[in-house]
Amino acid sequence: MRIATKYFGTVEVAEEELIQFERGLPGFEGYHSFVLIPVDEQGVYQALQSMEEAGISLIVTNAYMFYPDYAFDLDEKSQNDIELKQPEDLAVYNVVTLKDPFEASTINLQAPIVINKKAGKAKQLILNDNTYQTRHPLLKSNKGGDLHARP
Repeated sequence: MRIATKYFGTVEVAEEELIQFERGLPGFEGYHSFVLIPVDEQGVYQALQSMEEAGISLIVTNAYMFYPDYAFDLDEKSQNDIELKQPEDLAVYNVVTLKDPFEASTINLQAPIVINKKAGKAKQLILNDNTYQTRHPLLKSNKGGDLHARP
């Protein structure tokens, strides 16, 4: 099927690529069908594109690529909501807020998006853990420390 997108014009997507959010996303509760579209050739960033409204697209990424120690518990209710039976069917994405310059971009670790890849069901969690915030630096600074030290 062909869909209009915010960043890529009209694209072709297969029905098995659809991701259903039963309750929508916080702030976008009226939109339930989305698809992931790669943004870069390496697949680091994806556009979570609404199937119902071309203007609704969130840039997401796998937080573990940037924060390897990122961890949270997926409660039984959430597992049931997305019909998760096998851990290997789970994908976790986090919303990226793009800024100019790109190095100032942030990632929302407080509200991960969990997707059952096999069932095509998803939801966004809101973690009650003050360890994580909505605006963590996406790229860690290399400034300071020994980088600028002179012998």
